[in-house]
Amino acid sequence: MPDYRERLWPSAWIYIAPLLLIPASILTLAPVSLPAGIVTGVILYGATAGALTITSPTIEIGDGMLRAGRAEIAVEHTGHAVASFDADARAETGVRLDARAYLVIRGWVKPVVRIPIVDADDPVPYWLVSSRRASELAAAVDAARLGSTGAGADRP
Repeated sequence: MPDYRERLWPSAWIYIAPLLLIPASILTLAPVSLPAGIVTGVILYGATAGALTITSPTIEIGDGMLRAGRAEIAVEHTGHAVASFDADARAETGVRLDARAYLVIRGWVKPVVRIPIVDADDPVPYWLVSSRRASELAAAVDAARLGSTGAGADRP
């Protein structure tokens, strides 16, 4: 059982916008065949909604590992995680963003957690991860790191 698990599902409004594919398909294919336009629109919408759902990344902490999307790292190689909200989160994903950072961010999830990587052999300075429960994720990363290193209070 993981210590922390979150799936970054799309918000409801993300599923509403692609509904415009249905009338667009109907208008495009109506001169040829109205039923074909309806069927094509429904298939396009279903494919889009399915792709959004299937590609939703998972954030998980368990067994001494932090997993975000397709990547994983031992929590002992992480530093003090910091949750950011509102303007700070926008700055983290914008002007303060390091191009070398590993990103698991989604536009429909505004809060982010910055997780420094303290492994000298890793060229990635930090992970930036979207989370609806950013404070809880940051606390879970820190708890897992401190639990894996024993005392660990002197780690960054």
